[in-house]
Amino acid sequence: MKWPTVPLVKLCQIETGRTPSRAHPEYFGGDNVWVTIADLNDETVSESKEHVTDNAVAKARMRPVPAGTVLLSYKLSLGKLGIAGTSLFTNEAIAALPPRPGIDLVSKYLFYALKTVDYLALCHGAVKGKCLNRASLNRIPVPYPPLSEQRRIVEILDQADALRKKRAEADAKAARILPALFYKMFGDPATNPKGWEQKPFDLVFKDRTARFPKLQKNEYQPAGRFPVVDQGKELIAGYCDDESLVTRVGFPVIVFGDHTRIVKYVDFPFVAGADGSRVFVSKEGFVPAFLATQLELHRIPNLGYSRHMRVVRRLKFLAPPTSLQEAYAKQAMSIRPLLNAQGVCHSRLDRIWQCLLHRAFTGDLTAKWREAHMKELLSEMEQQAKALETPVIEKRVTKVKSKRHAGRRAKKAEEKQP
Repeated sequence: MKWPTVPLVKLCQIETGRTPSRAHPEYFGGDNVWVTIADLNDETVSESKEHVTDNAVAKARMRPVPAGTVLLSYKLSLGKLGIAGTSLFTNEAIAALPPRPGIDLVSKYLFYALKTVDYLALCHGAVKGKCLNRASLNRIPVPYPPLSEQRRIVEILDQADALRKKRAEADAKAARILPALFYKMFGDPATNPKGWEQKPFDLVFKDRTARFPKLQKNEYQPAGRFPVVDQGKELIAGYCDDESLVTRVGFPVIVFGDHTRIVKYVDFPFVAGADGSRVFVSKEGFVPAFLATQLELHRIPNLGYSRHMRVVRRLKFLAPPTSLQEAYAKQAMSIRPLLNAQGVCHSRLDRIWQCLLHRAFTGDLTAKWREAHMKELLSEMEQQAKALETPVIEKRVTKVKSKRHAGRRAKKAEEKQP
């Protein structure tokens, strides 16, 4: 038994929000939740950074989004998702997706299904301004199993997602250990409350980036002799067998993501991956482990996907006695292997999660369950097929055409009258 794949517009009423005029500050700050892309974080959305007044709702003719409705961003940050936890409003970059009357669709099922969509393949516009137009939104493909199987899929994915979240919470707690130790010993590098001597970037680091060839992302291998380190979140992004690409420098080094601002402490031979990976070596009088944490703690503003090196080169770095830096490094080096191991586990969990999502929406995840409930599912599928028979867009077009024909007939009748 194969599920139908249905265009989103046949399952949902696709409703986009509005932004009240910024020329009227009095429209903002009311009691109505008004969701923007910044509020979407793959969770239930019950609050927002900005609120709007009842007057703004009336003037902008904003329609409320009912609780339980799936929210999808379709401009700039494509594919960000949430579920309305209360009645709310959204701006024009977010589509609310309530099911059409008569359509059996579990909101959480739709939420998970939309995580698997390749939005870039559907989008239009420039590279820095990706968006989905209405036609693209309408045709987003959604696998549409029977209602009971939707519920079973959600049950399995909810359990797996709960485990992921628990792991993420544990990782977040562990990630705070090194910063806490640094603050205790040296204070905040941005404010220097302990009054340490400070030095500019060029007296602290040697930038060795230009000396090494880089491996493009499409050349990464899933396994190989040498690990690839790039500016992504994972310590090791892939592997390579080409020894000529291995970074030739004294270790440890610091890898900085020029686009991502991610800092990595690397104490093993590696291949530098993709554009944006900067390789720094510490100068005399500075300990690499100390500098790696300090660079992480500097509050480098997010410039999007622009280069951040111009900001880094203007930073001032604390220069306490080397003995204190080494004392910090000794403690840090006992903790970093544990953090790295956690990072590997996190990557594995993410891969398992992506595999689960893939299997869920190809039908493999619930194949055995489906066999055990075949009679019930066939009955549900017949009901679904009937609900999908009613045209959505075509019906509206036919109605418009009928009105036009009626108007023409009336005009001809008037012309025939004496």
